[in-house]
Amino acid sequence: MTAPTIALKVEQVAIRFGGLVALSNLNFTVREGEIVSLIGPNGAGKTTAFNVITGFLGPTHGTVSYRGTTLNGLKPHEIADLGLIRTFQRTSVFPNDTVYDNLMIGLHRQGRTGLIEAILGLPRARSSERKAHQRAGELLEWIGLNRRAFDPAGSLSYGEQRLVGVALALAAEPSMLLLDEPVSGMNASETQDFVELVRKIRSHGVTILLVEHDMPMVMSVSDRIVVLNYGRIIAEGPPEVIRNDPAVIEAYLGQGAMHA
Repeated sequence: MTAPTIALKVEQVAIRFGGLVALSNLNFTVREGEIVSLIGPNGAGKTTAFNVITGFLGPTHGTVSYRGTTLNGLKPHEIADLGLIRTFQRTSVFPNDTVYDNLMIGLHRQGRTGLIEAILGLPRARSSERKAHQRAGELLEWIGLNRRAFDPAGSLSYGEQRLVGVALALAAEPSMLLLDEPVSGMNASETQDFVELVRKIRSHGVTILLVEHDMPMVMSVSDRIVVLNYGRIIAEGPPEVIRNDPAVIEAYLGQGAMHA
């Protein structure tokens, strides 16, 4: 049996802001089809790592590559075109538009139909529109918000708005999805539903890297966990190893946080 192919490789990555070292000598990989979590206390460097991987920050030192392509120097939209799609900590829905229309807006942004074709209603534009409507319905089904399809997106709970953000990311048809604190603002039931959604996304061939503070969620969904503290990796391994790692327990100020 051959080992899974490495999708994402982060090698010797460092980020410095003046005299502040935000990331130091970061080395980790994510294999195709894995769910890997990047965890650590506030200020550990998790979101900075996401920003480097997705092109919002350039590393001071080191290399990031995806499926053999070096990402250094690429713009965020160029990295997205390779299949790496991310969500953000803050929701970014259009609050006065319906949930369905929010998805249609996202899908139109992904479209390849030209403006003239759309204005003239040419066959390719009509076909593209039909496919967008079909895809919007599928995405609503995926995230479990069919019943809220025609409600204003601003009327959704914070957790539901985060689901819309995930659906918008899925609209881009990622090969790798980067989720930045996806269950922030969700209650226990919503979080459990989201865990099932993450597993379903992975089952359709999407590799997942997530940043999250909810330790029970991380422990239940991750194949491997990478732990950052003060910009450095202090532990890496499967959940059962990380849960009992003394350095991780110390970083989280007590064993309770890891076993909650």
